[in-house]
Amino acid sequence: MATVIGITMALGATPSIADEVEAYRETTLGLYVTAIEAHDLMQDNDRAVLIDVRDPIEIKFTGFAEPTDIHVPWVIAERDNFDEEAKTWPVVKNADFEEQVRAKIEALGVNKEDPIIVMCRSGATRSAPAADVIAEMGYSEVYSMTDGFEGEKLKEGNSQGVRAQDGWRNSGLPWSYDINPDVAWRPAH
Repeated sequence: MATVIGITMALGATPSIADEVEAYRETTLGLYVTAIEAHDLMQDNDRAVLIDVRDPIEIKFTGFAEPTDIHVPWVIAERDNFDEEAKTWPVVKNADFEEQVRAKIEALGVNKEDPIIVMCRSGATRSAPAADVIAEMGYSEVYSMTDGFEGEKLKEGNSQGVRAQDGWRNSGLPWSYDINPDVAWRPAH
């Protein structure tokens, strides 16, 4: 398992206390930040870029991190195809993800060495593979936010199972239900 190193050494700061990262959360570059560390990195480095890879409807109902620079979903829910056995809507990979992220990164003038932070709901099955794709584009400092926008599920109490621990929103970082129109994703087709 990789060890979480939650801060860029370029800042000269001490790495955060590390937790073990489950294999499905690991990235090629092995760079990870918590939501608080991501916010601090963006405050300390105005070149840092935050990319949200959640489905647009997910953002509509759970909120949007205000400093988000780019929104391109990693997967998209098939709203017309309810799966009765799974009791949910299936998701499909956004076939245009790499092309759309590349265009938005280039439009912002992001350099290959600039810090890029990738965020999904809970920092696992979307932010990690999305971070790997961005790293494959040649970007050398791509972080996966390990607690995502909503954080981890509570393990006990009346709200057991609710995502109310850590994450961007639960850490008191700036967020809103209003989505910045300049950042909001639009389908390629």
